[in-house]
Amino acid sequence: QVQLVESGGGLVQAGGSLKLSCAASGIIYTINNLGWYRQAPGKQRDWVATIGRGGGTNYADSVKGRFTISRDNAKNTVYLQMNSLKPEDTGVYYCNAALINGQNKWGQGTQVTVSA
Repeated sequence: QVQLVESGGGLVQAGGSLKLSCAASGIIYTINNLGWYRQAPGKQRDWVATIGRGGGTNYADSVKGRFTISRDNAKNTVYLQMNSLKPEDTGVYYCNAALINGQNKWGQGTQVTVSA
């Protein structure tokens, strides 16, 4: 089993920055990709960014150039550095672990609110 715990959310003004963390525990070697998703009120959960085992990254167009995903394998932690935040970035951010057996694990989510 893999467990994910997010932290680092909060309230920030537009143009500000936040850094999210997601600590993984359990059977770590079963994790393939790690990623972040977000869900705004009344909307579906959308993909934000992914980082692979080798460090390759991919980003949604809406966050490209503003957000950076990184991974510390020694600490079993994935980060999301969010800069130049906009009100439309508001939502609950979820950490995701894509396992080598095809399963997906989710954290409990952390709220990010960007005020205008």
